Amino acid sequence: MVKMFLSFVVALSLPAAAIAQSAVQTGLPLPAAPTKTVSKLDVEELDRRASLLMQQLEMTGMAMAIVEDGKTVFAKGYGEELRDSGMFVTEDTVFRWASVSKGVAANTLLSLVEDGEITLADMAEDLAPSLDLPGEEKQVNLVHLLSHQTGIVRNAYDDRIEGGKAAKPTRTSLGKLGILCEPGTCHTYQNVAYDAAAEIIEGKTGLPYKTVVQERVFDPLGMDTASMTLEGLTRNKRWARPHGRFGKKISSVKPTYYRVPAAAGVNSSVKDLAKWMTAQFPDSDQIPVERLDAMQTPVISTRGEQRFLNRRFGDLKQAHYGLGWRVYDFHGHKIVGHRGGVDGYRSLVLFDPEARAGIALMWNSPHTRPIGLQMEFLDQLHGQPKKDWLRLNEGRL
Repeated sequence: MVKMFLSFVVALSLPAAAIAQSAVQTGLPLPAAPTKTVSKLDVEELDRRASLLMQQLEMTGMAMAIVEDGKTVFAKGYGEELRDSGMFVTEDTVFRWASVSKGVAANTLLSLVEDGEITLADMAEDLAPSLDLPGEEKQVNLVHLLSHQTGIVRNAYDDRIEGGKAAKPTRTSLGKLGILCEPGTCHTYQNVAYDAAAEIIEGKTGLPYKTVVQERVFDPLGMDTASMTLEGLTRNKRWARPHGRFGKKISSVKPTYYRVPAAAGVNSSVKDLAKWMTAQFPDSDQIPVERLDAMQTPVISTRGEQRFLNRRFGDLKQAHYGLGWRVYDFHGHKIVGHRGGVDGYRSLVLFDPEARAGIALMWNSPHTRPIGLQMEFLDQLHGQPKKDWLRLNEGRL
């Protein structure tokens, strides 16, 4: 046995033919021939389409990353960080995630469930002192909170956050609102209420929310550019400035949604956004599979999202919300993702967890046209006929 092992070790340093001969002489099995993975994606075509998109007047800067077979196979910047500045976007340019941040909050809260600190059946109002919801009885548990099933009007009091109010005093006023539906029976998207997740995490750990996320998400995943504050955005050597419609420069970054960090607080480069996306695949070994299942299982139907998709991106069906993630059906394939938008920035992540492939995009303007790139990616991934989802009206795709 020792002789056989030594022969195998020696063979490791030999050319392929010698390895095969050594294997025959020692009785070891022949090494398997290397297998070549055939890509389903035409990355060059997606790059070309992204470049054409950037010729549109409404675009200023954008970054795109593509993941296939569980690995980032493409990351690139397009356009400028600031219009007419000559500061070009690269794969290292930092943008804002906006509401794509919600998945980070759900992940972090679920890690506390695994630690035994809380359960998903716990009432959110018991854990977040500032959260006051309508009704005398507490009915909103953590599943309801993370899937936007509080029963109150959608985007409740976002205008107050945008007007400069802090999150906690704003949450204390939610109880004055009427009920649209009984908690747990309909989806009404939230930011102020959703951010109670950050308050719960701080209460259970005794640490600032940004510190907990840094320790439990950013550091383990090697997300070196990721942060959760305005200063974290602007201290980078390369960061995208916000722009309005058709490239109008916005004088400064609004700090408003950093006040609800669980809902919209994350910044990073597209490479780090791709790392976060890759961690959502079931074989990544970076996040427990049970936690991924909890986040990516459809919980509540989202009719408003489906109406939006039907207008422009109708191949995505059965729109639902899980815990911090949206879940869809694309020609029989389960697709998971989220979009985000704050003043001057947009972002999206969309992936097929079973196929271990996805696309991440961030851009510094308020336009929705880049969403078409996610559809062109999905068409390639699942062998669907090419469509001009970007509405560039090329003679051929």
